[in-house]
Amino acid sequence: MTVPWKAWPDLLIICVSLCATGVVSQTFVLAPPSETVLQGSNVTFNATVVGEWQIMTWSIGENQVLTITNKGDVTPYKNYSAGFCSAGDSSCVAFTIHNVSRTDNGSVTCTVQGPFGSKTADLYVQEAGTISITGGNMTVQAGQQVEFQCVTFGWYPTPAVSWTRDGEAVNSSLYNTTSTTEGGYSNSTSVLTFQAVRNTTVECLANMSTLPQPQSSSVFLVVVPIPPDWTVLIAVVVSIGGFALLVLLIIGIIYCYRHRKEKQSSYQEEMRRVRTQSEICRAGQREGQVNTGYVPEGQTSVAPSEITDSGFSQANGSSVLEMPDVLNGRQAVYYDDTVDLGFKKHRHVTIV
Repeated sequence: MTVPWKAWPDLLIICVSLCATGVVSQTFVLAPPSETVLQGSNVTFNATVVGEWQIMTWSIGENQVLTITNKGDVTPYKNYSAGFCSAGDSSCVAFTIHNVSRTDNGSVTCTVQGPFGSKTADLYVQEAGTISITGGNMTVQAGQQVEFQCVTFGWYPTPAVSWTRDGEAVNSSLYNTTSTTEGGYSNSTSVLTFQAVRNTTVECLANMSTLPQPQSSSVFLVVVPIPPDWTVLIAVVVSIGGFALLVLLIIGIIYCYRHRKEKQSSYQEEMRRVRTQSEICRAGQREGQVNTGYVPEGQTSVAPSEITDSGFSQANGSSVLEMPDVLNGRQAVYYDDTVDLGFKKHRHVTIV
């Protein structure tokens, strides 16, 4: 089948119309289609248009935030900006969001007036919070079970929490992590448990895809040797001491008993001696003594020989006789009350 040359102009018009409706719309590209950034950073989307265009608009969510013309005239708004990717080349427009916040999270839409239509990309904004190991440095005895608690606060989304000991990753079976959401933020608590063996640097890390490196918190674990177990030695010392005290107590009791017995024996012996002496004295008194001062009735004087032999004397011309005290060694004076008037005679002895 052949087409007359007169029909070529009509075919050209049809081809231009087809290109204007299908091919051109396919050359409008928005890149990247999805972007994840950290809050506070900048993010840029590029719109590439093949063909003539007049006005381009950019929207965040439902809000239009910027307008740019093919001449490069921009109507800015807050922290948004736009410009040609290359000077004088309107086929590429770069749209930049400065100091991204979580309010920018969502869809980013570029609309080119005319037959080009709209393109949409997704923006995800992450926010890093704080991380800390509670309790600080720790000192424990060797072999003791230790526990460390790591707390993350104010993160979005929930970070990945991990642990290291002396720079080496800890097996996930040794720690447990729980998370809660409050006010649009995620808070996590991770607990690490292990047995203390040596001095160790313990580090907790929280990470998100947008962080250049994980945030971390670290503490130092000091392990001291186990002190000697004095229990057995103390028990032995106490036992020996108790036995020694018991022996001393028994010895003391025996000593006191013997001393008391000896004292009682001495006392009984002394009492026996005293009773013996007393009995001897009483026996001597019962035997009696010769009364050398006795003068029979009718005798008024004593011969000199009697004075010498009996131990008493009578003064010349006096009725007083002196005689010794046989019992006490004292001398007695004997009075003779005999008178020559015929009365009965009385004799008195006074010991002096």
